Amino acid sequence: MKIGSVKEIKNNEFRVGLTPDNVHAYVAAGHEVFIEAGAGLGSGFADAEYVKAGAKILNSAREVWDTVEMMVKVKEPLEEEYELFHEGLILYTYLHLAPDKEQTDALLAGKVKAVAYETLVEKDGSLPLLVPMSQIAGRLSIQEGAKYLEKRFGGEGVLLAGVPGTPKANVVILGGGTVVANACKIAVGMGANVTIIDINLKRLEELDNLFGARIQTLVSNDANIERAVKDADLVIGSVLIPGASTPKLFKRKYLPEMKTGAVFVDVAIDQGGCGESSHVTTHDDPVYIEEGVVHYCVGNMPGAVPRTSTIALTNATLRYGLMIAKEGLEAACKKSDVICTAVNCYDGKLTNANVAAAHGYDWVELKELI
Repeated sequence: MKIGSVKEIKNNEFRVGLTPDNVHAYVAAGHEVFIEAGAGLGSGFADAEYVKAGAKILNSAREVWDTVEMMVKVKEPLEEEYELFHEGLILYTYLHLAPDKEQTDALLAGKVKAVAYETLVEKDGSLPLLVPMSQIAGRLSIQEGAKYLEKRFGGEGVLLAGVPGTPKANVVILGGGTVVANACKIAVGMGANVTIIDINLKRLEELDNLFGARIQTLVSNDANIERAVKDADLVIGSVLIPGASTPKLFKRKYLPEMKTGAVFVDVAIDQGGCGESSHVTTHDDPVYIEEGVVHYCVGNMPGAVPRTSTIALTNATLRYGLMIAKEGLEAACKKSDVICTAVNCYDGKLTNANVAAAHGYDWVELKELI
């Protein structure tokens, strides 16, 4: 199969879909790999490294799109890339279609075989292609939140850990998944007071056993969230339903009750955000202030640390990419129900129920089409 990767064009997105080591693995398996010139520079990978691994370097993104049968990316295609779609193309990347009707329509119109990292579900219920970026986003959420608590950014001027004789910051984390565990690890390590709020009592028990007396756990309901964020210096929002729009747990009505200069980091913004007051921001302009609360809602948080993020992501995506390349998407799906879970669009039809529900569209079971 002809595999390709291009330079990401999303604002300040420096990750890349394939590393030279990935290229070596695909070439060793008998495939051809095509890389846009300069695609890996943002993550520290030179064209010469790709050539040494067996890739062919093409001068433009259009050449790569036109050549390949499977495009391996990091982020969803932007409007400028829609015209580069061709029927039967396998697009293997993060898509986040639930909040993005325009992209969904473009993929359907182009009859693209859209394989989404974020909806691939393993047999044990895990999300292996989301986990590495969730780990990074969770850790970054505390790092970025601590920075934007600084007064020069509109924050209240609080040091997360405090110093002897001063109060520590109060950190409230909404959700209980991978992002939360990693955010909690950093926040606890910095010495903050941490409260985790989730609907899953079993998960709260696990986190309580993991972090012990260093955290407070609360069951998720409107009253508990409202009380907790009222005293919070930093709120991390991380709630996920694979493929679906994120529920709005962080209500606009909380804002007037919160501390002036408190910070809200919405890690779930790729799926529409878990805050009613959230809208997507960029690394160029990452924050805005609403009713005194600083909002950080960058849609590609791990792009800030592209070297780490690219290696972590491609460590996870390579295994499934090789399966698709070896068998072809249809045969791979017949052999593996796991691969099936990642296919959101196929031959002009939606094949993911959550995405379809988000847009009010019909959907079809993938196995009825292949």
